[in-house]
Amino acid sequence: MAKGLEIERKFLVDLPDLNKLDIERKIEIKQTYLKRGNNDSQRRVRKITENDRISYTYTEKVFVSPVIREENEYEITADEYVRLLEQLDGSCTPVEKTRYCFNYSDQLFELDIYPFSHDLAIMELELDFPEQKIYFPECVNVLKDVSDDKRYSNASLALAASFPTEAGSVQ
Repeated sequence: MAKGLEIERKFLVDLPDLNKLDIERKIEIKQTYLKRGNNDSQRRVRKITENDRISYTYTEKVFVSPVIREENEYEITADEYVRLLEQLDGSCTPVEKTRYCFNYSDQLFELDIYPFSHDLAIMELELDFPEQKIYFPECVNVLKDVSDDKRYSNASLALAASFPTEAGSVQ
């Protein structure tokens, strides 16, 4: 069981050429949100497929700040996954995405690609502390930091089935 603080920054990026990244893992994720828990915690389950192996996780998060969350995450069985799906939050659409994990400059990035976009992606990086310096790969065009923009949360992206549009900006 992993429990503790998660410090994470999230960036909207142009979809990079995956061949230019040192990809270590490719993971298919189906993420389903559950009804809120104690302390208004965000609860979710994930079905994770990697190398023809399926696993399931349960996660509960309490948001401390836009980049810091208290997180409790652990693996569950397929039966527990099915049981927890009965607590589905009907206002949230399940999220499906492909995650590519890659290292750059001793940092482990996660690049999430969604089926509704062939141009944009979300890139995340867990940090040791909020002000940590981040070194981006030259082949990745970072459009903006979206760590504190709720429109780029997985739940919001899934519901909209697109990235937010802003006048004169990202589409």
